[in-house]
Amino acid sequence: MMETRDRILDVALALLGEKPDAGMGEIAAAAGVVRRTVYDHFPSRLDLVRTLTERAVAEMTAVLAEVNASDAKADAAWVEFIARLWPVAHRYRVLLALRRGEYGETIHGLLGPLDELLADLVKRGQDDDVFARHLPAALLSQLAYGVVFAIADSALENGTLDARAATITSLLMLGVPEKHAIALADDRP
Repeated sequence: MMETRDRILDVALALLGEKPDAGMGEIAAAAGVVRRTVYDHFPSRLDLVRTLTERAVAEMTAVLAEVNASDAKADAAWVEFIARLWPVAHRYRVLLALRRGEYGETIHGLLGPLDELLADLVKRGQDDDVFARHLPAALLSQLAYGVVFAIADSALENGTLDARAATITSLLMLGVPEKHAIALADDRP
């Protein structure tokens, strides 16, 4: 039962990544099950999207909590977070598109704990004078984090952008000088 549910989630994530408006019938066909089976696990498309978001939030929060627990300076912790987030961002990039649509409020609400951890990391960097103070930590963290997903989405289309580009761009948005941002990104194994 859980195996079928997980397969539906994996297929839905891949299909929605290619076609964000895919319906439950398309997801069922792609998963090799009947539509009723999808509805047995997820009574509505919103339930499916909510479950995908919860899965993404759990993965990203675990990574960020582990990175935040280190003694690294905030800028080095950010680099580590982006490096470990990159594969997750690719898998869940569809949530960015869905967040702008009818599921926005639900997705935004579920991302709350992650948003708080990100703001704490940026605030720590602001307090240590490694991140800029031109915006409040909560907003600055969202902008820098959002660009990672935007680059992950764009990387699929042109194939030239990677985690290094996302890391440097997000550090620049956080106010890290370009030479230092490049050095931080290149220091990572």
